[in-house]
Amino acid sequence: MTSKTIKYRHPAVRDDIADLVTRRPVPGADVEQVDPFLFLNHHGPQVYPQRNRGLPFGPHPHRGFETVTFILTGELAHRDSAGGESIIKEGGIQWMTAGSGLVHAEISPDDFKRVGGPLEILQLWVNLPPRLKMTTPRYIGLQRDEIPAIATPDGKGTVHLTSGEYLGKPGAMKPLLDIFLGVVELKAGARVSFPGVAGRNVFLYVVRGEIEVAGEAAPHWHLIELNEDGDSVDIEAKTDAVLLFGHAEPIGAPVVSYGPFVMNSRDEIMQAINDYQAGKFNAIPEGRA
Repeated sequence: MTSKTIKYRHPAVRDDIADLVTRRPVPGADVEQVDPFLFLNHHGPQVYPQRNRGLPFGPHPHRGFETVTFILTGELAHRDSAGGESIIKEGGIQWMTAGSGLVHAEISPDDFKRVGGPLEILQLWVNLPPRLKMTTPRYIGLQRDEIPAIATPDGKGTVHLTSGEYLGKPGAMKPLLDIFLGVVELKAGARVSFPGVAGRNVFLYVVRGEIEVAGEAAPHWHLIELNEDGDSVDIEAKTDAVLLFGHAEPIGAPVVSYGPFVMNSRDEIMQAINDYQAGKFNAIPEGRA
């Protein structure tokens, strides 16, 4: 195997939402997407005081893609118009397929708003190909103990595997597309290799710590764009580190986005807006956020 090398390091840009600390590495000035990975918001880390207002993501619509939310610390409540509902705690994930359209809310549970505490969340948007843009919406919420925690061969790291396969073991869920995705925790000095990436786009965001990829430095709060060379990603942790790591075959279709809608043409965007305004996405039932 030969290792992919670094092409570019894209810094996450600070873009707070109300009092929520937010950094966004993609889309950015020099990277529009890592097809099919469209968007990443890194919220926190921060500590909320007692009697806080919680997260500001009340009911809003989506169509044409999927959201994958990683709760690194804290907790997050999800409710949507397709019937999905859960409170996911530290170490868990929320995978929502917006597909043909729904309305959802991602808010802080009442206990968190009352007591406060640390919070750090990653939300990744994953595109859908044209044939799946209008697929039926679905939602899966998984707690930490439902996600395989697979030790790296050197015993100095853990791959919390959301989807795909690592060392012959499957991830927690099987998504619509063939996507490898997980959170990787590494101790200083750990080495890990991810094979099988030839012809696939790699998504590598350094959440915490400092790593090297094929011997080249990759700092925290950076999206690491890799060259097309090589068929593996070889990583060494220079300090304790946390990574969001994924790879998938590129879709290669046009991407036209407008706020919460991601489609393939302007006409499809206009249809999404019209359908939402006509109430075709339904609403979150009474008594829910």
